[in-house]
Amino acid sequence: MTKSRGTTLLPVPLALAAITAGLAVGIGAYAFNYAKGYSYLGNDPATCANCHVMAGHYAGWQAGPHHLVATCNDCHTPAGPIAKYVVKALNGYHHSMAFTLGGFPDVIRARPESSAVVEANCRRCHADLVDGIAHGGDVACIRCHASVGHLR
Repeated sequence: MTKSRGTTLLPVPLALAAITAGLAVGIGAYAFNYAKGYSYLGNDPATCANCHVMAGHYAGWQAGPHHLVATCNDCHTPAGPIAKYVVKALNGYHHSMAFTLGGFPDVIRARPESSAVVEANCRRCHADLVDGIAHGGDVACIRCHASVGHLR
């Protein structure tokens, strides 16, 4: 009696898992490309206006006093490269989920984590001005200077 030396087929569950993973990666890559996800890896402020709900914020930034010296990333992401991309990834996740599922309010407000990043960047960039100012407590720069980044 001779044994057949044919190829062995993958077990069906493993084949289904591979197909499912392939579909997920393919759909994810397509969505990333369709949503211009690659553009978010850079520093171009126009990228932030990819979503129509951000058009007003982009226009406000263009009209504001910081548009000549700061991009969106300068204010809305930490200064360090690793922290910057971690925050960009987290914000991208939250934005994509909100815009895909329709869970964003008419008036967009920064999450507390995002406000903390902006506050830290205000104080870092303007350290020579604010180090000697004692407002006391937890007074945020944007409490009095709300229109600096995005003219309203």
